[in-house]
Amino acid sequence: MRNVLILLLLSVASDLAVATEIQRIWLTHKSNDPSRIVVNWMSESAGDSVVRFGLTADYDKTVRVDETTTLHHVEIPLEHRDAVYHYSVSSGDQRSKDATFKAYPSDELRIAIVADWQSKPDLSAIQKDDVHLLLTAGDNIANLFPACGEGTKDCVKPYAALIDAYPDLFRSTPFMPALGNHDRQIRPRGKMPPEEAVYDVDATAFRKFFELPGDEWKWHFDIPQFDLRVLALDFNHISDFGTTWQTCHRFDEASPQFLWYQQQMANPPGFVVTLYNERNASIRNQANKQWHDLFRRGTCCVTGYGYFAERAEVDGFPYYNSSLSGSGAQYRDPHSKFLAGEDSYLLLTLQRGGEMAVKIKSLSGDELDHQSYKQREPTQ
Repeated sequence: MRNVLILLLLSVASDLAVATEIQRIWLTHKSNDPSRIVVNWMSESAGDSVVRFGLTADYDKTVRVDETTTLHHVEIPLEHRDAVYHYSVSSGDQRSKDATFKAYPSDELRIAIVADWQSKPDLSAIQKDDVHLLLTAGDNIANLFPACGEGTKDCVKPYAALIDAYPDLFRSTPFMPALGNHDRQIRPRGKMPPEEAVYDVDATAFRKFFELPGDEWKWHFDIPQFDLRVLALDFNHISDFGTTWQTCHRFDEASPQFLWYQQQMANPPGFVVTLYNERNASIRNQANKQWHDLFRRGTCCVTGYGYFAERAEVDGFPYYNSSLSGSGAQYRDPHSKFLAGEDSYLLLTLQRGGEMAVKIKSLSGDELDHQSYKQREPTQ
């Protein structure tokens, strides 16, 4: 009897080991193509990367990457719109439970934009909005160095903690972040520029953790069904450029970043939303105000530079500031039309063939500001 009991206990222990559950899962896009999505996860033990998926939990499709790793990125094709996909991931004997996400719609697209995520606030309002895509205007974590050690560039612990704070949101909603200065801070800033760089300009940890299009520190993503382009630029603390406080890539008119954005805006689609993490009034005047001229070819710009909610208008073009931490000092734009000290986010709603509504919403779900924008006329 004793031997039988020992065998049963060993069997149960073995089953528990096999049943190790993968819980840290998030979705991104690395192709400029909404018909493909990346399933990302971290496993306790190194293993291969397998995603099983389909329109039901029976999973009729599988994509496998044989590389052995604990940080997994697997891109899968999406053949259907207006559908709910089921999926599960595995690495060796480690598996996840069934999860779901929405394919992109045909008639109405909903997108949330957040910034300044350091305080890990309640995002129930965003989940109630049932968005198809979650974007950020930078500062997705507090800093790298407290959890990773000073000078460490490739440590992803703070990003893993972000995913752990909102497991249901990230495993069900594609997430495309823009960079802020906090996302690459590897040392304390101090009162004067120190000898060693405070920020990792290349954003090594950010690019390691997130699968995004292009260079990843800048990227663009199109949703052609809604004539929409989203662009993320690398602007933050531009006044510190050239010192050991420098955070971002070059932004002058001869820089690769400027030339890339200029190309993206040469013949833009009907709606263009540009994301970055610098004060609107500062960046639009750079390169002899050529940035402002380029921005105006689109629909709006969104930053998370300040801890407040704002909409400004310059030459009829809207500049937004949004922050999940909205109770800080207010750097009022000289052209401000709406300003509030509220924890906030933006909700973009696009009707196919129609207008784009932009709402500033509080985290309690209240509507603070509401504007609608028409599609840009095609270039002749």
